[in-house]
Amino acid sequence: MKKNGSNKKNINNKEKNQKNNKASKVALIVKILIVICFLVLVGDILFIIHSRNEKNKGKTFFTSLNAYVQVDKNYYGVGSDNYNNKEGYEKAVVNKYDSKYRKIWSREFKSKYNSTYYNIKNDGDYLLAVGSFEDTKEENKEKLRTAMFIKYDNEGKVIFKKTLQLLGNSKFTNILVLEDSYIVVGQSILPNNVLGNDDRGGAIIIKYSKDGEVIWQKNAGGNKSGLFNDVIKDGDYLYAVGKDATRYGLIAKYTLDGERIKAVSYAKTDTMGFSSAVIVDSKLICVGAKKLNEEDEYDHDTDALIVQYNLNLEKENETTYKDEKKGLERYNKVIVDDKKNIIVVGHEAVLDEDNSTANENAYNYKSIIAKYDIKLKRKKAVTYDEDLDDYFTDIKVIDDEYVVSGYKKYRNNRYKTFFIKYSKDLKL
Repeated sequence: MKKNGSNKKNINNKEKNQKNNKASKVALIVKILIVICFLVLVGDILFIIHSRNEKNKGKTFFTSLNAYVQVDKNYYGVGSDNYNNKEGYEKAVVNKYDSKYRKIWSREFKSKYNSTYYNIKNDGDYLLAVGSFEDTKEENKEKLRTAMFIKYDNEGKVIFKKTLQLLGNSKFTNILVLEDSYIVVGQSILPNNVLGNDDRGGAIIIKYSKDGEVIWQKNAGGNKSGLFNDVIKDGDYLYAVGKDATRYGLIAKYTLDGERIKAVSYAKTDTMGFSSAVIVDSKLICVGAKKLNEEDEYDHDTDALIVQYNLNLEKENETTYKDEKKGLERYNKVIVDDKKNIIVVGHEAVLDEDNSTANENAYNYKSIIAKYDIKLKRKKAVTYDEDLDDYFTDIKVIDDEYVVSGYKKYRNNRYKTFFIKYSKDLKL
C-alpha cells in the first residue's frame, strides 16, 4: 500500500512538472513574440523618422519676423511661415507675444499659395498689416504677387481686406497711420517677361479711409521696377522713399491730397533702393545700400548707406559703412532716439566660396546695429553673429532700450524668429 501511494505521488509530481514546463514554454513564446513586436515597432518608427528626414533634407523650414509694434505690454509681429504647411507654401502671419516675447496666438492669412506680410502698424484697437500673396494658380506658377492690406482687431479678427493688382506683380510694403486715414505704399510692376509702357504702375502710394475706401491713388518711377518701401509725414507733406529704376533710389514729396511736389533719384543703390526714412531737425534721413562697381551686374560689393536731404529734397550729406571684407552691407531700418541719435539696423553678407556655384553665389549673413550723430558721424557699430545667418529687420526704443526684431538660420534648413535688447551703449 505504501508503494502504491508513492507511485501515485510520483505520477502527480510528474504531471505537475509537465504542466509547469508547458506554462514556461508558453510564457517564453509570449515573451519572444512581445520582443519581436517591439523590435518591429521600433523598426517602423526608425523607418518613419528616416523617411521623414530624407523627405525634409531638401526642404527649408522658414519663418520670418519682418516688423513689429508694441501695444500696451504686448507685441504684435508679422512675417511668413511654412512650418505648418504640408505643401511647403509660406503663409503670411500675425503673431501676438507677451511682454517676455512668448507667443500667445498666431493668425494666418487665408490663401492657397504663398503669402507674406512686410509691415505692421497699430491704430488704437486695430492692427494694420500689408504684404503680398499669390492670388491664382497662374501667379503661383509665374511667381507673381497681388498686394494686400488687412485691418484686424487686436485679437486677430479681420475687419477688412483690400487688394491691388495693376500690372501683374504687386505688393504693399508699408503703412502710415493718420488721424483720419491711412497711407499705404508699395508697387505694381510689369512681370519680367512682359514688355510695354503702362503709366498706372511703378511705385504706388494710396490714401485709404479708415473703412478701407480709396481716397486717392498715385504712382511714380518705372513700371518695371518702381517701388516705395516707406512713407513718413512732416507737417502738411508726405515723403515716400524707395527706388525709381533698377539701382536708383527714389524720394517723392506729396501733399496730403496726393499732389506730387517733387521727386529726386539717387545713383546708385542696390536693387531695393532706399528702405527706410526719418526726419530729425528738418533733415530727411534715408537708408539703404550703395552700389560700388558700375561693372558689377549682380551687386557683389555694396556698402551700407545713409543719405541726408533737406525738406526740399536737396542732398546735403551721406556716409557709408564697410566691413573689412568685400561683401554686401546694407541698412534696412532707421529710427531716431530721444537724444537725436540716428540708430540703424541692417546686415552684412560675405561671399561663401565653398557653397557658391558658377550660376549662383551663396553668402554668410550677420547683422549690424550702429549709432550716428545728426551730422552722420558714426559713434559705434556692433555686429551680431550668433548663428549660421542672422537678419535684423526692425528696431524701436522701448523703456530706454533698443528692441530689435529679426530671424535667423540656426540649422542648415531651419529658421526661427527673435527679439533682442541693446542698451543705449549698444551692449546686449
